Amino acid sequence: MKKIAILLLLALFNCKSNAQDSITKEKKESLKISKTDQQWKAELSEMEYYVLREAGTERAFSSALNKEYREGTYNCAACDTPLFKSENKFDSGTGWPSFDQEIEGNVAFGTDTKIGYTRDEEHCATCGGHLGHVFNDGPKETTGKRHCINGVALNFKPSDE
Repeated sequence: MKKIAILLLLALFNCKSNAQDSITKEKKESLKISKTDQQWKAELSEMEYYVLREAGTERAFSSALNKEYREGTYNCAACDTPLFKSENKFDSGTGWPSFDQEIEGNVAFGTDTKIGYTRDEEHCATCGGHLGHVFNDGPKETTGKRHCINGVALNFKPSDE
């Protein structure tokens, strides 16, 4: 009986279920940019691939974009789609670039249950790249949202260029 219980626990914690795949087949088919894993690996750095294609998370406070204060746009590092504007960026103190709103239509949302509870996950609506998560603890004077985004998933384009 103990062996069965141990095997069930191992299976539970080691298997990835379909519920964890927050981009549905229909959403994947509607993406404007669709590439093979090999193509993405050839184009992205190892860390970009880990975050954007495998839904990884960069280490907190590791991105230079966390302290980027110039005016500009934050684009998807995989496909260059504009995702966030500097006017919507704020210092959340979490260690990741944070925004109170996205550029409407350019960010898609899904559900992430990988760590034992449900979170709202964000993806680039053009290529499906994982960006981060959105929470309801952002600035109350604006949207109340905190889009907590991996800096490695973004490229900053200053307004003056």
